Amino acid sequence: MQELLTHLLGTHAAGRPVAYTALVETRGSTPQKPGAAMLVFPDGSQAGTLGGGCVEAEVKRQALSQLQSGSSPSLLGFQLDKDYGWDDGLICGGRMLMLVDPVTAQSSVEYYQTFAREVARGCTEATIIKDVVPGAPAASRFLFAADGQLLCTAPANLPVPEVVTQHLRPLIGRPRAYFEGAVSYLPHLPRVPLYIVGAGHVGQMVARYAAEVDFDITVIDDREQYCNFDRFPQARQCLVGNMEAILPQLEIPAHAFCLIVTRGHQHDEEALFHLVKRPSAYLGMIGSRRKIRLIYDDLIEQGIPAADLERVHAPLGLKIGSQTVAEIAISIVAELIACRNLGPSPD
Repeated sequence: MQELLTHLLGTHAAGRPVAYTALVETRGSTPQKPGAAMLVFPDGSQAGTLGGGCVEAEVKRQALSQLQSGSSPSLLGFQLDKDYGWDDGLICGGRMLMLVDPVTAQSSVEYYQTFAREVARGCTEATIIKDVVPGAPAASRFLFAADGQLLCTAPANLPVPEVVTQHLRPLIGRPRAYFEGAVSYLPHLPRVPLYIVGAGHVGQMVARYAAEVDFDITVIDDREQYCNFDRFPQARQCLVGNMEAILPQLEIPAHAFCLIVTRGHQHDEEALFHLVKRPSAYLGMIGSRRKIRLIYDDLIEQGIPAADLERVHAPLGLKIGSQTVAEIAISIVAELIACRNLGPSPD
């Protein structure tokens, strides 16, 4: 979403029109989830997707028409029956409601500027989806910060109806999109910090996949030729130095995830020694069961409580029969997603 909003703002700054479209409500079985968004440009090109097929094509057609007419934001409803599902095999009876907002050179983009600034930190969009709320017509939007504070409205300066605020859920529970009466709520969850100790091939591939699913990457390694932005273009930070110097000083939020994927037994043990004593939502270490047992025994001799080691995910990754570096990275990132979205496994 960050990239899409940046694209929209850049297009507006260049004086070119663009239509912002988003899936704001679904009912029943649908091929796409609420929150999917797409930009439509006057030449028919697009950025992002609403899932493809006939529905996306019709949204694009309507968006182009509204760009030409300069109309106000509107909502488009689609029933996935023989009219909009036949060609795509999507006759599943679901319903999709799309927001279309034409943005011209004369349009105010304060809402999108605020949205772009806050989306990485987490925010919630509330959209009125029925014309039944006094003072807030359908397609009105309200943007709330992660703590529930109102940030912006579209149109600007709309009073916030009580029906909107009474169902607002905190982002700490990682809620999915939900609908209450005439209001659709689209939570945009903050990126989770992911600290990858080890800049080798596995760490590099994990960073690549994890960034795609909204983890905020920091890489730590003592080798500058490995730990750099050329190899980790997705990273927010590349920290080079000895682990005994970096890890004790590193500020790791309690909701962060930490991975240990270094090049050897000694480095893994050193990293775990420093990280197991720090609060984090997830701590995982790569390696065979034998290597992990040896490391645990050494750390217990050094005074690390065995109970602290019980929270470590090791061996790392879901069991998918991984063989290649890419498969190992996929298994690791799948485990990260599962722990982030579903909570820690009961085992």
